[in-house]
Amino acid sequence: MYGLLRRLLFRFPPEQAHDFALGTLDLCQKLGLVAPFAPTVPGLPVEAMGLVFPNPVGLAAGLDKNAEHVDAMGALGFGFVEVGTVTPLAQPGNPKPRMFRLPEHQAIINRMGFNNHGLAHLLSRLERMKYDGILGINVGKNAVTPMEEAEHDYRRGIAAVYGRASYIAVNVSSPNTPGLRNLQFGDSLSRLLEAIKDEQSIQAKHQGRYVPLAVKIAPDMDDDAIRFVAAALRNTGMDGVIATNTTISREAVQGHPLASEVGGLSGGPVRIPSLRVIQGLAAELGDELPIIGVGGITDGESAAEKIHAGARLVQLYTGFIYRGPALIGESVRAIRQVHN
Repeated sequence: MYGLLRRLLFRFPPEQAHDFALGTLDLCQKLGLVAPFAPTVPGLPVEAMGLVFPNPVGLAAGLDKNAEHVDAMGALGFGFVEVGTVTPLAQPGNPKPRMFRLPEHQAIINRMGFNNHGLAHLLSRLERMKYDGILGINVGKNAVTPMEEAEHDYRRGIAAVYGRASYIAVNVSSPNTPGLRNLQFGDSLSRLLEAIKDEQSIQAKHQGRYVPLAVKIAPDMDDDAIRFVAAALRNTGMDGVIATNTTISREAVQGHPLASEVGGLSGGPVRIPSLRVIQGLAAELGDELPIIGVGGITDGESAAEKIHAGARLVQLYTGFIYRGPALIGESVRAIRQVHN
């Protein structure tokens, strides 16, 4: 059934299709039609970051930036849902068109630019949420905020969502906010991690609960950079790492008519780069820090290989767009074979 729907949706521009699909899903949820007709997802509890996930397959940030579709996504059987990236102030993102499909590669190029309605809107949407599962909230910096003041945006985001999140993800790896990826390296990364851990400590004391922090990193790192990131995560006491975001490389799609489009490439082509980063982090961190693997999961096999590589959990985005809800259960079943 999803194959027929996808063929219809792919006749429209990606953003228009995205909005229509999510609006339709919300309507079906309100009518009580999502859970009864969603493919069966087996249970497979996993403990990570001090939380127990009903299954290890989650929704990655980016699909529901404003937390407007959490109930519907939860009803599909995801083990956890991550919303955002949200910035302190609303921002329109980059000019359209800014999203492009590469069906031959089960891939997408996007240069959205953290388009979202801001913290106040996201929090208002969460007030209406009925979903009671594990909710991650992904925070970022506004494009107009100078890089030297990025810490303040991240602190503001953490403080605002702390009371509603099961965990908070800090996005320092989107290629679509100028200069953002520089926060992943050297002293910039160490200072930022120390600042967000300090904010976490302040909020934990103020609100009386500990909310774990995970950092989302890029796949475009050499071995030395992976080792540095692993050491920084360990030294600052981070609770988890999400590997990885989209890639700026076009090696896997050379010759495609859209390969020259600026933005982050996701889907099938990022499968191997993401896997390499996960393997590198796992070699450095062992069991000290849980890894959430994301990037290029298009079938159960590619979900299971991330667990083999050292990830504790996985997330879907582009593969979910191409494959639909069936990918959730397929991924859980493949991961269960790894555990067996």
